Amino acid sequence: MVKSIETLVADFASHVQAQTKEIFGGDSRTGNKHAKKALAAFQKLCSHGDVGRDALATLFTHPSMDVRTAAAALLLRHRTTEARAILEEAATGKGLVAFGASETLKRWEEGTWALDPAEDAAGQPEAPRPASPSRRSRPRTERAATDRQRGSKRDKPGG
Repeated sequence: MVKSIETLVADFASHVQAQTKEIFGGDSRTGNKHAKKALAAFQKLCSHGDVGRDALATLFTHPSMDVRTAAAALLLRHRTTEARAILEEAATGKGLVAFGASETLKRWEEGTWALDPAEDAAGQPEAPRPASPSRRSRPRTERAATDRQRGSKRDKPGG
């Protein structure tokens, strides 16, 4: 069954609201299921290209701040000015939605945001740029090797 663009937008909004309700109610497992369904609706909208993204942008005026910010976070690349304004407004508040908006803006500013990457000339999505690993996240093979080998007590005589 192929859903219309309007139905996908409505599905996105209802799942975002349901996710928020479940998270605040203490049921993160059900909230995460709604989050996956909202993202699935977004991906289906993206399969329609900018027509689908523009349809999602109609949620920028939705009465629920969580729906507006979810749509804005996903459409930052496509509708930068409008999306930033929504996220900046939300970030001035308090709570989970404000925190999410603030973090999204940080990722956008540092260049690591990749929720809806642009397509290249061949129509293929650009590969997301990996973030530089922190010292803690580097595999052991990348750490500086020391000149001496580490041993254990079993390697020493009488150990």
